[in-house]
Amino acid sequence: MLGQNVFFNFRFFVAAVSSTSILLFSQITLLHEFYLSVQYLFVVSTLYFSTYALTLFVNWKLNDERYLVILNSVRAEIRQEEAIERGEALLRLSSTDALTSLANRRAIDDQLRVFWQAWQTSQRSFAVVLIDVDFFKRYNDCYGHQKGDTCLVAVAKAMVKAVEGEHCVLGRFGGEEFILLVPATSRKNIAAIAESVRHSVEDLQIPHEQRPDQSHVVTVSIGAALSDDIPGSKFERLVTEADRALYNAKNGNRNCVRIFDRNDPNQLDVNENIADLLRTAESRNLVSLVYQPIRDRSGRVVAVEALMRLRTPSGKSISPAVFIPLAEQMGLIVQLGRWAIRTACRELLVGQLVPAVSVNVSALQLRSPGFPLSVAAILTEFGVAPQRLIIEVTEGLQIEGQPEIVQSIQELRLLGVRIWLDDFGTGFAGLSCVREVEFDAVKIDRSFLQASSTPKGAEMLRGIVDLVRGTGSQVLMEGVETQEQRDILLGLQVDLLQGFYLGRPAAAADMMPAIAHVANAAFLERSLSA
Repeated sequence: MLGQNVFFNFRFFVAAVSSTSILLFSQITLLHEFYLSVQYLFVVSTLYFSTYALTLFVNWKLNDERYLVILNSVRAEIRQEEAIERGEALLRLSSTDALTSLANRRAIDDQLRVFWQAWQTSQRSFAVVLIDVDFFKRYNDCYGHQKGDTCLVAVAKAMVKAVEGEHCVLGRFGGEEFILLVPATSRKNIAAIAESVRHSVEDLQIPHEQRPDQSHVVTVSIGAALSDDIPGSKFERLVTEADRALYNAKNGNRNCVRIFDRNDPNQLDVNENIADLLRTAESRNLVSLVYQPIRDRSGRVVAVEALMRLRTPSGKSISPAVFIPLAEQMGLIVQLGRWAIRTACRELLVGQLVPAVSVNVSALQLRSPGFPLSVAAILTEFGVAPQRLIIEVTEGLQIEGQPEIVQSIQELRLLGVRIWLDDFGTGFAGLSCVREVEFDAVKIDRSFLQASSTPKGAEMLRGIVDLVRGTGSQVLMEGVETQEQRDILLGLQVDLLQGFYLGRPAAAADMMPAIAHVANAAFLERSLSA
């Protein structure tokens, strides 16, 4: 009994049956030995019964422990599978545009490097094709951002169908701009694919009554550049030339295709013109700041975000998506960034108009020697408390393995300046970024909110909110454009909200009236509902 119940560790039922059989057999055997005394029979029977009870108890405990071990093992396997699934989901999130399900900018950058490497090593030529939805801002202003999102999804699906079988990589490059990487050997081949994409969008016949031209449907303008036409060893030049061709398409009749030709003397060097503007923007007052409110759940303004704007001498606005990357390439972003912090302090923080102002900074600024000291000098000059200044670090900035950036952020925190992480969920930094640096708040990219109208999108939004909350940082959601979206975020207990519904970007002089207007509207809405 001791051997089978303890050492062999049978199942309890088997052990109980076999032990009981052994006990009965031994007792029957003893009873047939008539020459044994009663005292001997009693002692031996007691020993057998004690062994029987003890070994059954030990077997029961061992089986119970074995059950717990198996149960814990199963639980560990389930947790591991869940962790793997979450990791795969986060990987998909980091490389997929939440609205259109196309590849996002990060994934496109990776694919672009692959194409470029193949071109450099094996001379496998390819083309970069940039696609921009014509007059999309007017479309949004007329039909609303929800309709705008629906339009972008329809355009994306049409383009996917148009390039099916061409071994292309299609992605969303940002806003209403898409990018297509095409393995192509000739300009004729590129033009045919680009025209197919253009026709596929036009054939959707999506109404667009606010266009200033003769067309009344949604169309796209397309610019392309072939790797054969681009000298040098940097793929960024290929994107620049495709963007130049796109500018020519938009500057002409739109709804057309233009392919970059380095031999064409009429090609306008857009970047050089913008570069000239950037060099003199500050002295000529061509650069300015607008501010967008950031509110807590009660509707109170807790901060505003400073957004840089650039215009030409004629008054035409230039998109930040165009001039900010160029300013970084030229190294002018350090000077412009310092100007932005000084201007925000002078326009809003000195006058106590708002509790705090957030300013975006680039990698060059954080790597710049003495950046924290320059921030401290500006705060001292204007007598502004450090905690009223917020530095926003974009997730696209790779912090891990960049000790000078980490040190700069830590020095800013020691100074008392708050640090926020911007556009969480779109860049490659991801969880390593929030692990490396302690952020006061993490701003989730608007694409997650825009996609929350579907069950999958809603679950994705809930998951990323929980993920950010788990880091100990405040959760900030940007891109709030409707009351319905605001209600969803309030239900998720999101700490801070930002978006057109809660306040549009405005100049400093217009900031307080804009804030008061939205606040009064929110108060009236709450009063009516009460």
